[in-house]
Amino acid sequence: MIRVLENEFYYLDNFHQVLQWIGERYDDLLTAEERAFLSHFPALPRASRALFVRMVMRKGELFRASKLVYAEIGCAHEAARPLAELGWIDADPVLTLEQLFALLQKPEIARVFQLAGHEKNARKPEQLAALRERHEGAHRFSAWCGQAFDHVYQVLAQPLCDRLRLIFFGNYHQDWSEFVLSDLGVYKYEKVEFSPSARGFRSRRDIDDYLALHHCRERFTEGEDPQEVLRALPPAIVGNEWLNSRRDKLLFQMAQHLEKQQDWNGAHGIYAACAYPGARARAIRVLEKSEQAGAAHALLLQALAQPESEHERQQLLRMLPRLRRKLGHPKPPAAQPAPVVRLDLTLPMPEGEWWVEGVVRDHLAREEAPVYYVENALINSLFGLLCWDAIFTSIPGAFFHPFHHGPADLHSADFQRRRAAQFAACLGQLDDGGYQDTIRRNLLAKDGIQSPFVYWGALDAELVDLALACIPAAHLKKWFERILLDIKANRSGFPDLIQFWPAERRYHMIEVKGPGDRLQDNQLRWISYCAEHQMPITVCYLQWAEG
Repeated sequence: MIRVLENEFYYLDNFHQVLQWIGERYDDLLTAEERAFLSHFPALPRASRALFVRMVMRKGELFRASKLVYAEIGCAHEAARPLAELGWIDADPVLTLEQLFALLQKPEIARVFQLAGHEKNARKPEQLAALRERHEGAHRFSAWCGQAFDHVYQVLAQPLCDRLRLIFFGNYHQDWSEFVLSDLGVYKYEKVEFSPSARGFRSRRDIDDYLALHHCRERFTEGEDPQEVLRALPPAIVGNEWLNSRRDKLLFQMAQHLEKQQDWNGAHGIYAACAYPGARARAIRVLEKSEQAGAAHALLLQALAQPESEHERQQLLRMLPRLRRKLGHPKPPAAQPAPVVRLDLTLPMPEGEWWVEGVVRDHLAREEAPVYYVENALINSLFGLLCWDAIFTSIPGAFFHPFHHGPADLHSADFQRRRAAQFAACLGQLDDGGYQDTIRRNLLAKDGIQSPFVYWGALDAELVDLALACIPAAHLKKWFERILLDIKANRSGFPDLIQFWPAERRYHMIEVKGPGDRLQDNQLRWISYCAEHQMPITVCYLQWAEG
């Protein structure tokens, strides 16, 4: 049953909270227009404020008064007058024929334009095509339809409100629904202490650069030539790593596009100037594709001397033999990977609904040795529960509004370093035995709170108790240390299944591959790591029995 918010002006209160938050923390970064909005908005009649927020929180910028029916607001036309006087909305906007068609229904179109016969019964696209030949230009809504038909409002202050939303959240992917979902209990967020100086943007230049990057991303997504977009891209942003990472990601995507178009020079030029993870490996690959094996080999050796990550090293070692062959170099001895136990199963294909990992899980499970499908959920969750305090440490640039799913700098290169003391304290519990109490305590105390590591839907006390009883602390520490080395890459790739022998206090991990499946790169890295550190792991290859 859907819970109803008792406060009928909840959305207006949420909007006021955002304005107050921005005014207290960002006043020195605001433009005159933004400050004027923060000053004038609270002085408007409540119905006008509520109508404005209702429109701002809906999709689009054009709204018919007859569709803005809210009991707590009353007459939309009366509520709109003060908004029009301030220039925040246009109470009779100029519309193209296309915009008018998007607002009107078919019977209304027939009435406004006095359509008859075939045109009256035609589909809207056909009506639009026919009327376009007879009606040129754009006109005010009242000129199209008459004063008595309805009223249409255009929100002129939408770009300003979008900027305020950006300043509050520090991004464009979160919106006003965060408040409602939190009020309804759909999402719960960790309560972090915010200092008055806690904010995502440190200068107006940061805001302007974000907006410029967002505009460039939109142009690229809409299909504009990457080289044209590149000319509008702001230069590298000094002193702001997370903004630079957004810039590098867009550069990487544009280079990928040029690479697919076989524009080798264009793609290489962007890859070479981009610090996004994987860009250097792609630059090497583009050099190879453009028949520059010597330059590719030289760059590869340079990268191999200081790889940016395990993933890059894995890619480089895969490319090296091919480049050496092209250059006529002798074949080096093959590196011997750590031995991994293999299990081959041949089972009858089950009837009804099934999934490969579930079939293997049910086959291996025994009363004294249960098997769980956990994939990335279990180890990440144990890490998140043990290191909760370190992850949610309130440091500059990490948290700056109440709706963070995790630290804003989670994927930055210095995430662990900035919290070194806190992570050392958390991981130290794996040495002194305190980790089990901390994990169990946070499992209860933090239940359902958003975390970038904890999979609440996959956890229960029984699974956690089995894991803590059967997995040695030394193994947990190795996993957690590797996660911290590269959070973005190392949160995935864990084996599908885990089996426990509680009486013997031991466990075993199983990666399952069905017919035709192969191990992914991140899985290969985790399997190699586990084998290297004597953690019990098996790769199970399943085939279906014939007949």
